[in-house]
Amino acid sequence: MKTLQRTIDFFGKDFPEPDPFPNKQIVLHNSQIAEEIPNFTVEVASAKHVFWTKEICDVTLSSAIARGTGISGRSPELLESKIKKGEAIIAFTSEGKWAGFSFISSWEDGRYVSNSGLIVAPEFRHTGLAKTIKRKIFELSRQKYPDAKIFSLTTGLAVMKMNHELGFEPVTYSELTTDEVFWENCKSCVNCPILLSKERKNCLCTAMLYDPKHNESLNIK
Repeated sequence: MKTLQRTIDFFGKDFPEPDPFPNKQIVLHNSQIAEEIPNFTVEVASAKHVFWTKEICDVTLSSAIARGTGISGRSPELLESKIKKGEAIIAFTSEGKWAGFSFISSWEDGRYVSNSGLIVAPEFRHTGLAKTIKRKIFELSRQKYPDAKIFSLTTGLAVMKMNHELGFEPVTYSELTTDEVFWENCKSCVNCPILLSKERKNCLCTAMLYDPKHNESLNIK
């Protein structure tokens, strides 16, 4: 499934304040913002990055197997399409080694946008890179689809906390897109039988949603 899990009650839980990354340097690349943190450059992907799609898919699959979590299938062809359309964020080390990735998809004529496929290469985990990619893919979603509701399905507590910092709230599946193509993507997930047995009302993934109208009324950007 997209990044999808058990519904988790956030009531009473403390979440850290957003990390301002005070020491980052901002540089421009072909009118796209690239963000540099120690040893990494994080930017909007373009056609020159298509070379990395197979490695991204392989690392994503092996990571899901190692964690024992479900994940929807993502082919190199799908990621290539996202990269060429400017709907992905990619990260590299200062030596040019691929380090992380995420992509967006729009549903129901742009009413909804999903943030999916967040992955960091094993050797670069626990560096803060995942949080940077998460924030950049969220910013890209807001830029390309400013009126869309943005959602994320994940089984990872770390991703839930990052979503929470950005203004996402846990929701029921009924508040997500009804686009059949989105749910078709879940068929390759090992947890799909659970989803179908629950009539797509819930699964092992937690759904989280950012509603721009609601958050702007609260002055959350």
